[in-house]
Amino acid sequence: MTTQATAMVLASFVADSLALGAHWIYETDVIDQRIGRVESLLAPLSDSFHAGKKRGQFTHYGDQTMVLLESLARKGVFSLADFASSWKSLFSEYQGYIDRATSTTLENMNRNLPLDHCGSSSSDLGGAARIAPLVYRYQHDKKALLAAVQEQTKLTHNNPATLAGADFIAKTAWGVLQGSEPAEAMEQALDQGVADIDLDNRIRGGLDSGGKDTRTVIKQFGQVCGIAAALPGAIHLILTYSNDLRAALIENVMAGGDSAARGLVVGMVLGAYLGEKAIPEQWLMDMEKTDAIRELMTTIDTAA
Repeated sequence: MTTQATAMVLASFVADSLALGAHWIYETDVIDQRIGRVESLLAPLSDSFHAGKKRGQFTHYGDQTMVLLESLARKGVFSLADFASSWKSLFSEYQGYIDRATSTTLENMNRNLPLDHCGSSSSDLGGAARIAPLVYRYQHDKKALLAAVQEQTKLTHNNPATLAGADFIAKTAWGVLQGSEPAEAMEQALDQGVADIDLDNRIRGGLDSGGKDTRTVIKQFGQVCGIAAALPGAIHLILTYSNDLRAALIENVMAGGDSAARGLVVGMVLGAYLGEKAIPEQWLMDMEKTDAIRELMTTIDTAA
């Protein structure tokens, strides 16, 4: 276990939990008026898509990321069959929001389609954003990492752009763990090729946005779930707040829209870069699964 890799996973999870309170509120003035500046973990509003969740819990993205981490700890390696089984069990009686990608994948699983044919056509970032546990497990084996990332993403999001984005995110996080700065790691990942021309162009736009006003930039890119909008927004946050994880994750939430998916990526990369000292201690104390996450990473270390 390395400090940077541990922080990568914890920061990715805590970013999702921080986003829970204001997730999918697109009108930033509504966030300002009804919630205020989100500097701590909050329960969602009563009319939220996540109503019923408690402070310190995850959105449905974080819950799926937790299932992936648990599967890796249980099997020692990435097993698509085990992850798929656990993922399906999560949603069998899920007390939370079920998005279209999830419902489509569940329908295909119930039709007994092969696992590599169950994924929806969704281009959302969410399927690509939950990979921090895989980067942790395969931090010393890039080839195995990239293969596992494709399998896990395709299970629910069988879309060329989402798969290409997952590859880019994995290469970026891996590069940061090897010692590169985030900007350098993203440039290197881009140079290695992005297997979707439109996403390639949008990533370049994200890389050109560093330092600009976050709310303005993310509104221009789009606050929506689609990876063509959400990944450039995450890239902007990584570049603009590269030395301040706390500010990056707060500004992510305050920009509105799909802050949970963006946050999973931002937390992953900046956690890997800045280490655990950059994560507010109170956030980790308030996150419900912090101890469990640490224990699962220790189990993965033992098996690796």
